[in-house]
Amino acid sequence: MSTAADLMRDPQHDWHPVGASAALAAGATQAASLLGRELVLWRDAEGRCHAWDERCPHRGARLSLGRVDGANLVCRYHAWAFDGRSAACVQVPAQPDSPLPAAAARAYAVCEAYGLIWACIGRPQHTAPPPFPEYANEHLRKHVCGPYVLNASGPRIVENFVDMAHFGTVHDGILGSAAQLQVCRYDVGDFDVGDGSQGLIATRCMAWQPQPNSVAAQGSEVEYTYRIVRPFSAMLTKLPQQQSGFIEAIALFVQPLGEERSQVWLVLAVTDFAQTDEELSAFQDRIFEQDIGILENQLPKRLPLHPRAEVSVACDRMSLAYRDYLRRLDWRYGVLPASVAPDADTAS
Repeated sequence: MSTAADLMRDPQHDWHPVGASAALAAGATQAASLLGRELVLWRDAEGRCHAWDERCPHRGARLSLGRVDGANLVCRYHAWAFDGRSAACVQVPAQPDSPLPAAAARAYAVCEAYGLIWACIGRPQHTAPPPFPEYANEHLRKHVCGPYVLNASGPRIVENFVDMAHFGTVHDGILGSAAQLQVCRYDVGDFDVGDGSQGLIATRCMAWQPQPNSVAAQGSEVEYTYRIVRPFSAMLTKLPQQQSGFIEAIALFVQPLGEERSQVWLVLAVTDFAQTDEELSAFQDRIFEQDIGILENQLPKRLPLHPRAEVSVACDRMSLAYRDYLRRLDWRYGVLPASVAPDADTAS
């Protein structure tokens, strides 16, 4: 029998983003993938979202090829209809006068938050997706960027998101400068996420940025705060000193397609109401595409958790705290566990 600790370290039992809410209209279906499993997302006529296994239980046709009929999803192959509330088969057109078979689509827990559709394919260990409190601020504009698909593990992506030392090398001229690579000391500690779990927070993170955001007219010293709230979810807030009153919060949510392949969603909550959605996305696309060039070329692809697997320095303290956080969870997905010695062949 699985213990609570077993469930907490298995990503099947957490919520993960699987699509953008705005991209799934009422009456539409959409294919998705999560943790190596293929799903169908569909929205019934009343606007309720569903996440089911992609496979029809009759002859294995993809349910995303089907159509929505009111509250039912109808398979494209033999037109078997499945009820949105129970997922049970409610119609077999080829034999309308016979008793219905004991067949049902496999339904998963689903909800919507932060402009995204979230699914849990196991037993949800949290009542809701990761907390992103800035999204509730009615004075901030919300925008979803992505998705970005890349051949990288979720933990490598999260670690990159909270790393400031690459600003001047990977994002030179935008988030950093090759002439100013020093990372000043910052603070890292545990914090109460607010849903009964513990996360990590880094504060007093200062960085000089030539272009802190897409509307910045000049460079500025910027104060960052980073939060890691789940193994595959992290947030940052940034306050440019040269833009009084400007607030930017960005949440990174990794949709793990496999242990070494991911889809990433960025959710913005900002005071910028002047630019178009396209302009907001273009700036984030530019930044993240620079990260992809690094993330897809790290070896090993899975994040090594052995303390001596990679050489670290003082400015890596948030990265080291994240690795320790995963070790404490006994996390196994997308990582090389601490039991893998640094001299082992880890170039997977």
